[in-house]
Amino acid sequence: MAATRTIELKTEIPGPRSRALAERESHAVARPLLVHLPIFAARAANATITDVDGNVFVDFAGGVGVANAGHAHPDVVDAVAEQAARFLHTDYTVVPYETYIELAERLCALAPIDAETRAAFFNAGTEAVENAVKLARLHTGRPGVVAFEGAFHGRTLLSMTMTSKFHPYKTGMGPYAPEVHRAPFPNAYRGPSAGEALARLERMFEADVPAERIATIVFEPQLGEGGFVPAPAEFVEGLRAICDAHGIVLVADEVQTGFGRTGRMFAMEHFDVEPDLITVAKSIAAGLPLSGVIGRAEIMDGAHAGAIGGTYIGNPVAQAAALAVLDVFAEEDLVGRANVVGERIRERMLAWQERWAEIGDVRGLGAMLAIELVRDPETKEPAPELAAATIDAALKRGLILLRSGLYGNCIRVLCPLTIEDAVLEEALDAWEDALAAVLG
Repeated sequence: MAATRTIELKTEIPGPRSRALAERESHAVARPLLVHLPIFAARAANATITDVDGNVFVDFAGGVGVANAGHAHPDVVDAVAEQAARFLHTDYTVVPYETYIELAERLCALAPIDAETRAAFFNAGTEAVENAVKLARLHTGRPGVVAFEGAFHGRTLLSMTMTSKFHPYKTGMGPYAPEVHRAPFPNAYRGPSAGEALARLERMFEADVPAERIATIVFEPQLGEGGFVPAPAEFVEGLRAICDAHGIVLVADEVQTGFGRTGRMFAMEHFDVEPDLITVAKSIAAGLPLSGVIGRAEIMDGAHAGAIGGTYIGNPVAQAAALAVLDVFAEEDLVGRANVVGERIRERMLAWQERWAEIGDVRGLGAMLAIELVRDPETKEPAPELAAATIDAALKRGLILLRSGLYGNCIRVLCPLTIEDAVLEEALDAWEDALAAVLG
């Protein structure tokens, strides 16, 4: 008996209803937002998205890393409905509520920081990053921020300045925020090494800005938009040592790496290194806007009253979803599942690399994996056109994929960790067929 298939394509891609919506969109929605796939969602469940034409796709994008606990998990949906029926908003800094406190308690208990901790909640990852910088500046009395090549920290002014990739995120957006300094991030495939990156950071403190002017070093334990490049343990340990030596606050941006994606609840657990602050967002609330900063109490409590806040911070409906997400992680062991999913994907990717020389690198932690496509394996010349063509071919086969990397030549995996084994294999088969169509 043939296996039941999840992918179901009823029309050409895009179908007629998606094309009609695209026409309406072109007359109503700002053009800078029209950079998406040519299909329009009607509903989503676990690891699938069904478009308005009834076509069913496996989702390896996960709303850019937001659906670690799956689309529309029934426990999350129930929690959202229950909280929405009680109240939608009060502004926690005006009339507080228990869900905020419970979520703070549970995340502080999970955070890989062996000290008294506190948490504060916001709406988007960019807000978490900017508030982490605020807290670090107030704690140290210093203005400077160090970020890294390949980093993505958000799109508001300070976080956009900290973001490395210039186009499209920063083109024409200057002047940028002052006191942001950029250092190299190690890359086992393209260089520099961890030792070289640390040496150049130390050189920055001699030639560019003194260490005593730096409030914080902000880094991703594995680059997200920068191409899924994991930080070597030597580099993370070196950052901690530099911060300790100079009184600098170390911030781990776990907006994309957090919530099980790398096979640990937080990616920092891979390194046995404690950050001072952690930023979280994306999969924290399964798709509702919520972000947070978790960190050492002396830093989090050191700011003056009103230094951080906002009307919608820690929305109670989003926090109800977040509490349900934590329950799902515990009950379904999604951290363990990330390792199972990641091992299978890596196995297939390594087989593809043996088959096609254009796959220059396979990398990542847990289920946060990517392939890097190159024109020539010797020169490592980036091949963004091959990545784009593969994503297009995959969509026509019922699989949603995303690019990343400074050159746009990496294809990343952000599928729900709840994906069933059979659906995972079907998706990987579709990806392999797409690679064969593009690479021969």
